[in-house]
Formats: sequence, structure tokens, C-alpha cells
Amino acid sequence: MKVTDHIKQANGKTLFSFEIIPPKKGNSIQQLYNNIDPLMEFKPPFIDVTTSREEYVYIEKQGLLDRKITRMRPGTVGICAAIKHKYDVDTVPHVLCGGFTKEETEYLLVDCHYLGLDNVMALRGDAMKHQKYFEAAKGGHLYAKELVGQIQNLNTGKYLHDVMEVDDKADFCIGVAGYPEKHIEAPSLQTDLKRLKEKVDAGADYVVTQMFFDNQKYFNFVKVAREAGINVPIIPGIKPIAVKRHLQLLPQVFKIDLPEDLIEAIDACKDNKAVRQVGVEWAISQSKELQASGVPVLHFYSMGKSDNIKAIASEIF
Repeated sequence: MKVTDHIKQANGKTLFSFEIIPPKKGNSIQQLYNNIDPLMEFKPPFIDVTTSREEYVYIEKQGLLDRKITRMRPGTVGICAAIKHKYDVDTVPHVLCGGFTKEETEYLLVDCHYLGLDNVMALRGDAMKHQKYFEAAKGGHLYAKELVGQIQNLNTGKYLHDVMEVDDKADFCIGVAGYPEKHIEAPSLQTDLKRLKEKVDAGADYVVTQMFFDNQKYFNFVKVAREAGINVPIIPGIKPIAVKRHLQLLPQVFKIDLPEDLIEAIDACKDNKAVRQVGVEWAISQSKELQASGVPVLHFYSMGKSDNIKAIASEIF
């Protein structure tokens, strides 16, 4: 079922969902199941599964380091199919521009349709570590709106090199990312909203926001998005802080602001166990206020761990 249909059928009730990261190659999928199992009691209608672009590994050859491109995690589509089969829950594979050609993207989407996956999250992806700015793969998309357009074309039977008259066309529900504090590369929030509007106009059906720690940032974002003509569901993304290092890491990586009350509470913690508890309590407070405001879904970034998400969900759902 489509994410948007789940939202409609909820009749105003806030749903619970979360995002997982595939385990690195060499690890069993059971590791993934162990983190999903504790969250299934909250009846998530869908689970997001991230993907990663190619990465560089260095192999020593005759005393020199040789750089080699590899993919470090198992295929997202296969993991989505496994989760859907095991838990009978819809899954949302993340589809990236970065590192993929248009043909590779089409193959992936055909596989998703064949496996009965109704939803995809269309993302540009990040620049690689050695790149100053994002660069598209040769033959790939530079912007997420182009990726959304390709997915929407497939929904109408239009493939890259053919228009196919088929009885069983794809009908993907397309999610995209939104940034309450603007994308790191956007010169202003207003410019960023224009880019988001372009993605929606290209066929995006819903938006999931980047993490934020001040709910007013989300409320303001939704307000200005509606004023800009963006009328699809906007799902808030929540991440509980888990270690003290997040105080520096999250603002650096995601260019977000942390509230002073949260900073002071974490600074006062003697160890990361205490930090984790502060993160849980802050996320519970955020979630309760967002739920009271009528958000369609509370979407949690689990980062491969479920204990803190379970603690939060137990207070909300």
C-alpha cells in the first residue's frame, strides 16, 4: 500500500514509522531483524530502508595504496523484500541520484515493481568525501527532481528508451526530502522551498523532513511550504541524540541548530548513558507536541539501534 493511502486510512491519527540502515556486507540480516523486532508492537505501516552510493576502500599493493570503488552494504531492494515478507509491512527503498546511471535506476525500479514495493524515496544523495560539490554519475541525474521525473515517467509506462503498453504499470508513491532549516547547499530557505516545489510538481507525493530539535522550525516550515503551494503530506523526521559527540557532529554534518536547553542538558551529563536518556526525553516531548498538532506520521531515524526508539514510542503510541 502507498504511504499516502496509509495516511488517508488513519483518519487523522498519527502513525509511527522508522528508518533503518542495511548492515554492512558480511553481517547477517538477523542483526537487522533484532533491531526491527522490538518496534513492531507499535504497528508501523511502513519502514524506510536507506541505501548508499559507492565508497572507496584502499588496498595495499606492493607497499602502495590502491583506491578501489566498492559498495559496502547489501542491496536495499533485497532487504526491503525480505522485511516485507517477514513482517508483512510496506517498505520504502531509498533511491539515489549519486553513483547511479539512469539505466541502473530503471533496473532498480523495475525490480521494486516486480517485488510489489509500492513506495520509493527519491534523494539526490551526498557528495563523496573527496568531492567539494556533488557530482552526478556519468549518465546519471544531478538533481532529485530529475529522479522524481524518471520515476513518474515509469508510472505512465514511459521507460528510458521505450514507451510500453502494459497492463501492470508501476504506480510508485514517491517520497522526497524536506529541510526545515534549509538544505546545506541552499542560499536561503525560500530558494530551498522552490526546489522542493519543483520536486512535488515533478510527481512527489509526500515529504519527510530532515531531523530537527526545535518543533517551531517544523511548524514554520510547514506554514511557508503551504504558502508556496506545497500541499502534500509533510512528515517530521525525529532523531534522538544518543552520545555527547552529537553536539558537534549533527550541526557540522546537517547544518542544524540545537536548542540551548538541550545543549545545556547534554553538557551536564556525566556519561553517554545519561546523554541517551536526555535524548529520549527530549524526543518524547517533541513527539507529544507534534502528535497533538496532528502530524500524519512520526518518522524516527533509528541509525540501526532500536532501544531508544522503543522507549520513545512506548510513551507516544
